[in-house]
Amino acid sequence: MTATATAFWDKIAPKYAAQPVKDIAAYQATLDHTRSYLKPGDRVLEIGCGTGSTAIDLAPAVADYVATDVSGKMVEIGREKCRDAGLQNLSFQRAAADQGVLPEGPFDAVLAFNALHLLDDLDAGLAEMHDRLAPGGLLISKTVCIGGAFSPFRPIIAAMQLFNKAPHVLFLTADKLRARIEAAGFEITDVQDFNNSAKRPYFVARKR
Repeated sequence: MTATATAFWDKIAPKYAAQPVKDIAAYQATLDHTRSYLKPGDRVLEIGCGTGSTAIDLAPAVADYVATDVSGKMVEIGREKCRDAGLQNLSFQRAAADQGVLPEGPFDAVLAFNALHLLDDLDAGLAEMHDRLAPGGLLISKTVCIGGAFSPFRPIIAAMQLFNKAPHVLFLTADKLRARIEAAGFEITDVQDFNNSAKRPYFVARKR
């Protein structure tokens, strides 16, 4: 993750924290389905945690939950929210998912919600997540896929990136994302679509 990208997320952190969830039904369905895969004794790592709302919701279901984000500002807000919630098993760390600096495993599950399409190096990030998982551990992801029909918007987004008005974005399709997850050493065991749109596929993938 470049310094420019980090600066983008730091800048928007307060606004991001104040934004309501756009599709609360899809968000709750995502949380409930994810929670069904978590066990009380699990150790969980979240990638791209933002300001920690998902972490705070899911942490009570497991023994230890480590939430990470590339933005130090996002992490600061997450820590404040964690203190307010009184959660003792949740911690926040600033870390990029594709630079070899994720917290040491093994973890029983790695969660990546609305994060994989923002990685500079998706394959390196997936390899690192695979490395951090225990044998048979789960990668649970929900990813924005704007390849295909949205590809003509690449020049517009590239221009916005020049002025730090947009983050780095991968133009993935659901099929291409699935192929790259499988190539990283995972077996996809569950596919869901909580937003009624192929643009946000939810995958549960087991480490082979």
